[in-house]
Amino acid sequence: MKHQFLLMAIITLMSGNSFSQSVEVSIAKGTISGETERGIQVFRGIPFAAPPVGELRWKAPQPVEPWKGTLTCTKFSPICPQGSYAKSSIYYSPLGEMSEDCLYLNVWSEDVLAEEKKPVMVWIHGGALTRGSGSRNHYDGVNLAKKGVVVVTINYRLGAFGFLALDELSAESPYGISGNYGILDQIAALEWVQKNISQFGGDPRNVTIFGESAGSWSVCALVATPMAKGLFHRAIGQSGSAFTNPLFLKGSGDNTGEQIGARFMNACGASDLESFRALPADSIVSVFFNTPAGRQFKTSVLVDGHYFPKSINDIFNAGEQNNTPVLIGSNRDEMTAFTWPSTLPKTVKEFRESINNLYGEMAPVYFEAYPVLEPKDILRSHLDHGTDRVFGIGMRQWARFTTAINQAAYLYQFTRIPQIKQKDYMGAYHAAEIAYVFNNLDKTSNPDVYTDADYAMADQLSDYWVNFAKHGHPNGPGLPVWLPYDRDNEYFQELDLDTVSKQHLLKTRHDMLELLLQHQQKTTDEKENK
Repeated sequence: MKHQFLLMAIITLMSGNSFSQSVEVSIAKGTISGETERGIQVFRGIPFAAPPVGELRWKAPQPVEPWKGTLTCTKFSPICPQGSYAKSSIYYSPLGEMSEDCLYLNVWSEDVLAEEKKPVMVWIHGGALTRGSGSRNHYDGVNLAKKGVVVVTINYRLGAFGFLALDELSAESPYGISGNYGILDQIAALEWVQKNISQFGGDPRNVTIFGESAGSWSVCALVATPMAKGLFHRAIGQSGSAFTNPLFLKGSGDNTGEQIGARFMNACGASDLESFRALPADSIVSVFFNTPAGRQFKTSVLVDGHYFPKSINDIFNAGEQNNTPVLIGSNRDEMTAFTWPSTLPKTVKEFRESINNLYGEMAPVYFEAYPVLEPKDILRSHLDHGTDRVFGIGMRQWARFTTAINQAAYLYQFTRIPQIKQKDYMGAYHAAEIAYVFNNLDKTSNPDVYTDADYAMADQLSDYWVNFAKHGHPNGPGLPVWLPYDRDNEYFQELDLDTVSKQHLLKTRHDMLELLLQHQQKTTDEKENK
């Protein structure tokens, strides 16, 4: 038998002349069975941690208990507890089955029998750390797996289930800390990959983590934490860094992680940890999404002194992050998905007053970077500033931090505008690139909006991502050359129907914004020190 842990491969007649291969594989905790789809062996709903329920709610992920017999892994697990996007949102989809018992992952492999192990790509989904799952339709890994990688998608705890801190929880911990459970779930999934992925034809010595939005925040956090050292070897971040606004577990003031958690527990009507753990999950979800206390909950990585000994920005600034090359970038019109034009000031005077309140004496620098001469300029100024501040400037900083430790960084800007009904406003919106990266335009909610040129572009983008996972750089035969970022030339790849290499992405705007943020931080520090 070619593979030490392969037990059998059974071909079962399904219907007519169609066949499906049912594959059984032995992993660390027992035997599982998957199935073959479009030539790729697929395993859905593999447990990587014990169900975090009862006494395990708000504890670090625990090992899975071994099972007897064969565990059927042909169906996605329930998604972690969360609220739905509004039906008017472009991100809306029905939630489906939810459960706190949600710590499962999914694997796509071309050949579990392969003697030559293939690079592994582990996808961490976005959703503000409050929504999402590894089972979204356009995260299907078949098309990436066909390009020579093993694909893994994961779930992790969200919202208050994934990021609650309390002094009572800290007292339970051997490290005296709490929170960050969602990040610990991600680490547990990567530990599972190290132990088991070779059984699926994957190489545990060549693992790339990739994610978008909060998934990219998570990638950034995993690159930062010493607890993830050796669990991955390359990192891809799409539209999200984690360098600003650190939240500390403990400290003075009333905005520490533990204090925020205590206020949330009170809002849920629980008087102590025991009663809090006894609450139904849906009541906690309801408070989180539908009350002021929930909206004030900061779903964020916590500087806890152990998993994150200092802020992520400080870790990177000291060059202490995990030593990995990165492929990172953002989309040109990120903020359209988060902006309601009707809420913006209607006159130039009102808008200028809002900017004066934000940046004080540095407001003229803002208007040099984001001009507003008449009312029609207000929306564009607001959108460009928000896109740069929340997304663009952080990705440039990530590239600079990476080159400072002599690792390669490949920077991009995605500019293709999908031809959706709202295209004139939405532009190259937040998350628009994901279906291109997975080469799954046909699995989106609006597959008819994509042209043959879009499909060619998706094939190209997925090639770049797979090449990076294979080689640590995105280049390959037939692809426009992608030059690595450096501080002097600032190369980046503009990803569109005609992909081209360019230099100095929005440099003037980003440089001026950095000045604004430095002044704002200095002003804040001075107020706090008075």
